[in-house]
Amino acid sequence: MDARALKEGIVSGRLDPDALSAGFADLHAPLGDHEALVAADRCYFCHDAPCITACPTEIDIPLFIRQIATGTPEAAAKTILTQNIMGGMCARVCPTETLCEQACVREAAEGEPVQIGRLQRYATDTLMAQNVHPFSRAAPTGKRVAVVGAGPAGLACAHRLAMHGHDVVVFDARPKAGGLNEYGIAAYKSTEDFAAREVDWLLKIGGIEIRNNMALGRDVQMADLQAEYDAVFLGMGLGGVNALTAPGSDKDGVLDAVDFIADLRQATDLSTLPVGRDVVVIGGGMTAVDAAVQSKLLGALNVTIVYRRGKDRMNASIWEQDLAAAKGVRIITNASPVAVHGNGSVREIEFEFTDDDLKPTGQTFRLAADQVFKAIGQTLTGDDLPDLDGRKIAVTGPGRTSVKGVWAGGDCAAGGEDLTVTAVAEGRDAAEDIHAALTSG
Repeated sequence: MDARALKEGIVSGRLDPDALSAGFADLHAPLGDHEALVAADRCYFCHDAPCITACPTEIDIPLFIRQIATGTPEAAAKTILTQNIMGGMCARVCPTETLCEQACVREAAEGEPVQIGRLQRYATDTLMAQNVHPFSRAAPTGKRVAVVGAGPAGLACAHRLAMHGHDVVVFDARPKAGGLNEYGIAAYKSTEDFAAREVDWLLKIGGIEIRNNMALGRDVQMADLQAEYDAVFLGMGLGGVNALTAPGSDKDGVLDAVDFIADLRQATDLSTLPVGRDVVVIGGGMTAVDAAVQSKLLGALNVTIVYRRGKDRMNASIWEQDLAAAKGVRIITNASPVAVHGNGSVREIEFEFTDDDLKPTGQTFRLAADQVFKAIGQTLTGDDLPDLDGRKIAVTGPGRTSVKGVWAGGDCAAGGEDLTVTAVAEGRDAAEDIHAALTSG
């Protein structure tokens, strides 16, 4: 840590190892065998289960819970993984409180849904612990598909294509596969290197080669992929970060939240990570909450999330907002940054209150800040891409782009929500469409 950072209060090792270990422990402890049976017993096994409709991957939730209840969690896992090959990670990071569990009949009747997410984790963890893969490849087709991006969409697409007998090469810009699962979510949501372990397990299907440190436009070109492969799937996510336009945003200490989270996820010793005394996070989504909560867990004294719209417009769920508050994070809404103050390094950030239409009110306030994290959205980067819909790749049906033979899904594609489970569904469905196109005669 340089002298300026020390002077400004951005230091590492604010907390002792025991406090760090406790703070970054598994957010939801896994269910034991008896706990899983008790939780499964609460399911009504609805015939027209609304939880299935609420799941972007349409997992047969009553079926897998019944399989757990009858003592066959491995069968439950296969039911899950048939629809969502990354069901283990989704069980950890999905906002189930706004998806399947919100739709649960128990939630409507009693205000306490079946613990679908934790039961899904119980089943998938049970199967993965056996170090087996429940699926096998079809006979080789002789077709080769290039997948750009080893995140949830790309990996789901690659796995389904491999199951159908196609050979798949996955190009990823990062040193490790996994995408946001590896680099972009809070460490307390995915402990014990689960993201990497899930990738290794997924690759047991065979027929998938991953080439790391290969970025589209830098190390590999679209034209070359189209010439060499029978089909291309784009699932590289969003590589750029929206700029903070307030004057002074180039001062030291103003950082991208996604980089902070990535550095934290790859750190082998949390005590070496620097954090400020007064941290301000700008944004209202999951990234903002993850950055804010983890700053607090690293020992920041004051952490504030500031969002330009009302609390009801935040992309972070109510559950995530409550988690932040429970960890000591303050949330201020209807305020936009207007200036970053400081001599070289940020010392304060000035905001102006806005109304519900984002119109300025003329009322301003300042927050002390030695570290500011921007969590104001990401942007698509790359050259020679298919036609865009706004700032993302335009798609129709199951991921078809404007270019013949090129599909897209996940965060880089227009439509849908920027969720892991949605990306998995889009990658899976695109793979089925690619398979149909490659084998239609």
